[in-house]
Amino acid sequence: MSAEKKVPSERLVTLIGKPDCHLCEDAQGVVEKVCGDLGVPWEKKDITQDAELHREYWEQIPVVLVDGAQHTFWRVHDERLRRALTA
Repeated sequence: MSAEKKVPSERLVTLIGKPDCHLCEDAQGVVEKVCGDLGVPWEKKDITQDAELHREYWEQIPVVLVDGAQHTFWRVHDERLRRALTA
């Protein structure tokens, strides 16, 4: 059996980054635009406030998760994120 396709509003994008990170700011701009266009909820997590996230992702930030699974790191590409959220 195949998994049911989720509608965008049932997805969740998580942006993991830290303050004063220009790549994180760039990633947030893409996430805000794509999620806003598609009606996908998103959240932001700060590795400086979460030891487990820091241990797991400190070399890769910004990191984008889609429904809890890593989608990308360092650079977020608009079209790739759109495809992931509408597939």
